[in-house]
Amino acid sequence: MGKLEGKVAFITGAARGQGRSHAVRLAEEGADIIAVDICAPIRSMNYPNASPEDLAQTVKEVEALDRRIIARQGDVRLREQLRGVLDEGLAAFGHVDIVLANAGICPGRDDTLCEGFIDATDVDLIGAMNTVAVALPHLTAGASIVVTGSTAGMMKGTTEVMGSTGGVGYSWAKQTVIRYVEVLALQLAPHMIRMNGVHPTNCDTDLLHNVDVYRAFRRDLENPTREDVIDYLPLMQAMPIPYVDPRDISNLMAFLASDESRYITGLNIRVDAGAMLKTPPTG
Repeated sequence: MGKLEGKVAFITGAARGQGRSHAVRLAEEGADIIAVDICAPIRSMNYPNASPEDLAQTVKEVEALDRRIIARQGDVRLREQLRGVLDEGLAAFGHVDIVLANAGICPGRDDTLCEGFIDATDVDLIGAMNTVAVALPHLTAGASIVVTGSTAGMMKGTTEVMGSTGGVGYSWAKQTVIRYVEVLALQLAPHMIRMNGVHPTNCDTDLLHNVDVYRAFRRDLENPTREDVIDYLPLMQAMPIPYVDPRDISNLMAFLASDESRYITGLNIRVDAGAMLKTPPTG
């Protein structure tokens, strides 16, 4: 018996990276999964989004653990699409107990004025709020909501060094997530529904490994590569590592989703290898 046996988790951005890792980790603990990912391009992104094949791989890995999964394409910017996927999951599983608002992007291109900023905030902030909004009517006492933030939203001056307007939008969205979690958690507490934020440092996913984010570490290079930044990435953390693994985030997600954390709410928790011990907090 896993610590999430009998529970159902609704996870966005589930086709790859942290989202797939969360789906697999929760399935290991006994949860069934409702997974959603856009699996389509967003014009302001210079790195590819997940594909339908990526989402199919998530399904394969969850089913290999003998858990059930409903996985559909959907855009977190469009509340009705999210509601449609969740409704299908509810019809199959009967309830939802865990919400992981995980989908996130860091765009690097502005073909129109501040296009990257708009896309970043629409996905990273509004998308998280849409995810919570469609799930709330179905949550009952004991449910857990976790929103993925970033240490980029905690560090002073990140909006100044992110370069593109999409990077600025990403940082601002993650800053705003912090207060969103604290304020809404207080409203949900009388209903015994918990809400927390998890804030990773550099994480070994496509959101880190692309030229736009690399430029934040090597502003002296026009098109830095992974090799160009690998010696610079450890400067972000107090521990001498370049990045954490998605599994490191998923382990915390599994704990916050479980009854083991039944009185933990309204927290913004870092998985940052000591990054915030080195860098002054924003504000």
